[in-house]
Amino acid sequence: MEPAIAPSVDRRSAATLISRLRTAAGQRNPYPYYAKLRAMGDIIPAPWGGHLITSFGLADQVLRSRDWHVPDARWRASQGEATRWSAVSSQEMSKTLPALNPPDHTRVRRVTSSRLDRRALEELRHPVAGITDGLLDRFAEHLTGGEADFVPLVAEELPVMTIGRWLGLPPADYPLLRDLTHDQVFAQELLPSASQLALSDAATAQLRGYFTALVRERRSRPGSDPVSAWIRAWDEIEPDREAADEAVYHTTLFVLLAALETTSTLLATTVQLLLERPRQWGWLRGHPEQVPAAVEEALRYDAPTHVASRIARKDLTLAGVDIRADQMVHLMIGVANRDPAHHLDPDTFDVRRRASHLSFSGGIHYCLGAPMARLEATTLLTALLERFPSLVLAREPQWAPRVAFRRMLTLPVALP
Repeated sequence: MEPAIAPSVDRRSAATLISRLRTAAGQRNPYPYYAKLRAMGDIIPAPWGGHLITSFGLADQVLRSRDWHVPDARWRASQGEATRWSAVSSQEMSKTLPALNPPDHTRVRRVTSSRLDRRALEELRHPVAGITDGLLDRFAEHLTGGEADFVPLVAEELPVMTIGRWLGLPPADYPLLRDLTHDQVFAQELLPSASQLALSDAATAQLRGYFTALVRERRSRPGSDPVSAWIRAWDEIEPDREAADEAVYHTTLFVLLAALETTSTLLATTVQLLLERPRQWGWLRGHPEQVPAAVEEALRYDAPTHVASRIARKDLTLAGVDIRADQMVHLMIGVANRDPAHHLDPDTFDVRRRASHLSFSGGIHYCLGAPMARLEATTLLTALLERFPSLVLAREPQWAPRVAFRRMLTLPVALP
């Protein structure tokens, strides 16, 4: 099928749709606005420059192609001092794995992934089950009093307790790290405001202080934890100890940020989508082996991250549109995952669907933490179905005013 390209798109129309995504209605359900964006074409001019890509096929092509890079430190520096890319938080993120291009990306990913392999996942399986049971015990206590809010009690707790235990962090620090992560992520939003960038800058400074101190402590008293392992690995390939410790800091920062924000959204969204559809919740109770498929469908239907950005390495033509070297395109993952050219009846949530999606990115930047997120989601959903088969929504959830990074603030539920 030929790509649907709108030869002349009013940038103001796209700008209006993007602005509506920030409203309460847009946060609750962005998909009517996404449908209007898709109707403009598979690739359309972005209101602020560059392009938006709305089709699954084109987004997948860009993610996998070596003709496209992530916006790295060089590119961010070239944008000028008066841009969002010069913010302290943006500059700090440019040194983490998601913002590195080869050959730096290749080296850092190899070191990082050495502690995120199948063996590590198997070692986490039992602890995740234990953490989940403990959280659901407390959740049950709150439910006896009427309704309970699933987000703060469970969805935001499971990811920070999982990654905190894995990294060997003090449990007393979990609330601080969770709150700092919520603020830091604004640097990675689609169009952050000055006040949001200020929050992100402040959070980034605190996170730098926390994790550089952690690296110093683990270097002086190494153990069997991942941070100590990354120190040993970097010492083997980096003769400058200060540079090695900086690399370990950026790795640990990236792992924490990646593990918390998007995973908590995945957990909350999966439960919300199922409770809104009691028949599918009931069917899944009788077919627990289909829980992994239900998680994949939730990832497709409402991904935790709705936008990913890439930079053209050279002048090129994409679906008939000329794009200059260093020009940015925004892959509208939330739109692409519901592309009718790729999925039959894409606006229907169906746990029996064999869902494919771009929610964990693709190509060399495919999410390293995807197996851990899936483990947490399948463990939690399986336990919920078993322990709370009659769980229902009490009220509509509330959402944070974001576009790229979805975040559910509340999910009130009850037992009838």
